[in-house]
Amino acid sequence: MYNLNGKTILVTGGTGSFGKKFVNKILKYDIKKVIVFSRDELKQYEMAQEYTDPRIRFFIGDVRDKDRLYRAFDGVDVVIHAAALKHVGACEYNPFEAIKTNIHGAQNIVEAAIDRGVQRVIALSTDKACSPVNLYGATKLASDKLFVAANSYVGEKDTRFSVVRYGNVVGSRGSVVPFFKKIRHTGKLPITDERMTRFWITLDQGVQFVIDNLQRMRGGEIFVPKIPSMRVVDLAEAIAPECEIEIVGIRPGEKLHEAMISEDDARRTLEFDTYYVIQPEFPWWSEEALKGGTPLPDGFKYTSDTNSEWLTVEELRVLVEEM
Repeated sequence: MYNLNGKTILVTGGTGSFGKKFVNKILKYDIKKVIVFSRDELKQYEMAQEYTDPRIRFFIGDVRDKDRLYRAFDGVDVVIHAAALKHVGACEYNPFEAIKTNIHGAQNIVEAAIDRGVQRVIALSTDKACSPVNLYGATKLASDKLFVAANSYVGEKDTRFSVVRYGNVVGSRGSVVPFFKKIRHTGKLPITDERMTRFWITLDQGVQFVIDNLQRMRGGEIFVPKIPSMRVVDLAEAIAPECEIEIVGIRPGEKLHEAMISEDDARRTLEFDTYYVIQPEFPWWSEEALKGGTPLPDGFKYTSDTNSEWLTVEELRVLVEEM
C-alpha cells in the first residue's frame, strides 16, 4: 500500500465540489502539503476563508497551460486530476473548448507529471466516457486512454497513472438535486424521460474511493465502484412529492441509461467485493498484478438500468436531506 505520510499532493479543479471534499479528507492524513490548483481566484479566496490549515496552498492556473503545470508540479508527489469541462450541453455547443481542457489538458498533466517526477496520478472520469454519445463523454474517453497509455512511456521513472470512473454525484454543483429544489415552488419538475436511470454516489464516497485507489493502484487501471442506480422520477418524488412531473424530452447528448463497463471492457475486467478493475491492454501489464479479482462472465455489462442495486424513494429522500 502506498504511504501518504509526508507527501505533497496537488488537486486540479481543487475549488470544485470534489476538490473541496478531497482537501477536507486528505488533511486527516499526515501529509506534508496539499495544493489547490484552479482557474478561479474568487473561489480560491472563498475556499481560503473556509480552510485555514497551514498545509494548504493555493495555485492559480489552467490545465491548458503546460508551463504553469510544470511550475505547479515542482516537488509534488501525488496529483489528483479533477479539472474538466463537465456540462454536457456546454460541451456540445462549445466542442473545441471541451477538447482543449479535457484532452489537451490531460496530455499536459501527463507530460508535466513525468518530467517533474510525480509518483502517482489519478484522473477522475465519468460513466459518460463508457460508450459515449456526447462530446463530454468522448473527451473523457480520450482522456482515460491518455492516462492509461501514459504508463507505457514513463521509461525508468516511477510515475504511475490510473483512472477512477463513477456516476452522478449527490450534492455536486452539477447535480439535478439543487435544480429540483430551486424550482419546486413552481409546482412542476421537468423530467427528460420517465424511463431515465442513473448511477448514484455520494461526494464523500467518491472522494474516499479515489483515496483508496491512490493507495492500491499499480498504474494503468480504471477503477469502477459498485454503486446503486436510481430512477430520475423517483428522485423527483423524493425531493418534491407535491409537484407535477412534466416530460420535456431528452436533451442534446443525453442518454436514457448510463454505462460504466461495456461488454467489450468486461472481457478484461476483474471483480472485487466493492469495485471492478478494467485492466489495460498493454504488454507491460501482467494479469498476475491483481490478486483476488474474479473475471466477469461473457456478455456482462455494468449499466444503470441493469444494475442489481437500486435506491428507493425513501433512501433518496434521506440522501437529499443529508445534503
